[in-house]
Formats: sequence, C-alpha cells, structure tokens
Amino acid sequence: MQLLLILLVICGGMGLSVEAGLLGPLGAQVGDLWATFTIFGVGAALTFLLMLFSVRATVRHFLHNRAGNSWGILGPIYVVILTIATPAIGIAMTMIGILAGQVFKSLVIDHFGLFGTPHRKIDSKRIIALIFIIAALILVAKGS
Repeated sequence: MQLLLILLVICGGMGLSVEAGLLGPLGAQVGDLWATFTIFGVGAALTFLLMLFSVRATVRHFLHNRAGNSWGILGPIYVVILTIATPAIGIAMTMIGILAGQVFKSLVIDHFGLFGTPHRKIDSKRIIALIFIIAALILVAKGS
C-alpha cells in the first residue's frame, strides 16, 4: 500500500509540473490572477461534482470546520507563485524550489507533530535528503 501511495504522489508531482508549464503561458495571455482563478474554478467544480457522490462529508460539517477552511488561502498563493515564477526561472527551477520548501517545512511539521500529524523526529537521513534537494537547486540554477 505504501508503494502505491508513493507512486500516486509522484504522479501528483508530475501533474504539478504540467500545471506550472500551463500556468505561465495562460498567465501571460489572461493575467496571473485570472490564470489562478481558472485553475481553482475548474478544480472547485470537479471537487463539487465528486462531493455529490460522497457520503462522508456534509455541508454542515464543512461549515462548522472553520479552522480547516481558513487554510484554503494557501492553494491560491501557491498557484500565483507558480504562475509568476515559472516563465521567469523555468519549470525545473520552480519545481525544485517548491520541493525544497515543501521538504524543509515538512521536516519541521513532522518533527514537532504540528497540525495533529504523527511525530517523526528529524534525523540525519532526512537532513541529507534536504541537502541533496538544495544541491539540485544550486546545480540547476548554475546551469541556467
């Protein structure tokens, strides 16, 4: 099951690279915020359709879960950053930079067990992985 989930998140990461590649030209054509709105509009419509077939979530639960709803601002900020950065620094630099930030913050969140996640201490293997990602960022930057 873990291998399947790892493959699934790798595919998700590939999708983000495609999305970043599409957002740059779209942002140039219609504006960065309109491009972001388009991505989230399609995503919201698709999610709504999926919710119609879900019995797990209810509108009442959604409306009463205000703490979770307030973090919804992070997605649009991320997409605006992708839209602006990708044409300027390229998809590879953008994705490696995003990955470096994600891994760094994920290590902190895991280490302290923030947001109700299981506590996983930062160890030397995790630090080495982050160093390799930062090294990749530096190497790709020097190649540009």
